[in-house]
Amino acid sequence: MVRVKIADVVDFRSRAIKMFTAMRKLQKAEGAEPSEFEETVAQALFDLENTNVELKSDLKDLYINSAVQIDMSGNRKAVVIHVPYRLRKAYRKIHVRLARELEKKFSGKDVVLISTRKIMRPPRKGSAAKRPRSRTLTSVHDNILEDVVQPAEIVGKRVRYHLDGSNIMKVFLDPKARNDTEYKLESFSGVYRKLCGKDVVFEYPVTDA
Repeated sequence: MVRVKIADVVDFRSRAIKMFTAMRKLQKAEGAEPSEFEETVAQALFDLENTNVELKSDLKDLYINSAVQIDMSGNRKAVVIHVPYRLRKAYRKIHVRLARELEKKFSGKDVVLISTRKIMRPPRKGSAAKRPRSRTLTSVHDNILEDVVQPAEIVGKRVRYHLDGSNIMKVFLDPKARNDTEYKLESFSGVYRKLCGKDVVFEYPVTDA
């Protein structure tokens, strides 16, 4: 006969209830099962809401759609979190503080927040239906680029073409956000390449002293 300590049962129930409550921070598409990593991110957000005084009120009504860990060069990893489009402004308001706290919880991995967007196919020839410009491939990729570099703003772009027909985009970021973004520029490039299949190099404009 296996004996189970009451303390162990109470601890298990407590952890189960806590995880169930934490899952309200994750709302996936109907019928989609969350991954173990997504559950971990949801738990991290729940813990911050309950322990971080500065973020508590801001995180109360926020949740995420999905999360994934991406391998970068040099054994670095990035945590990409997709948040609901309608909550993008609320997330941007606390972006710096939230990213820093999550990076502490995920052992220094760079955290990138992306608004969930959908690309619509062009309407069939002769169809009266119209596709919103915001749902085109170009528009979605441009908006993802803006999300990736948060909290910095893009102040310029330049495309360099190579003889073999390939090209690479150079994106210049506002130096005002340098302290909050410079340490993760390589992750910005890796995440954007993974999401959009395009090579981008991020820099800050050179200013005259």
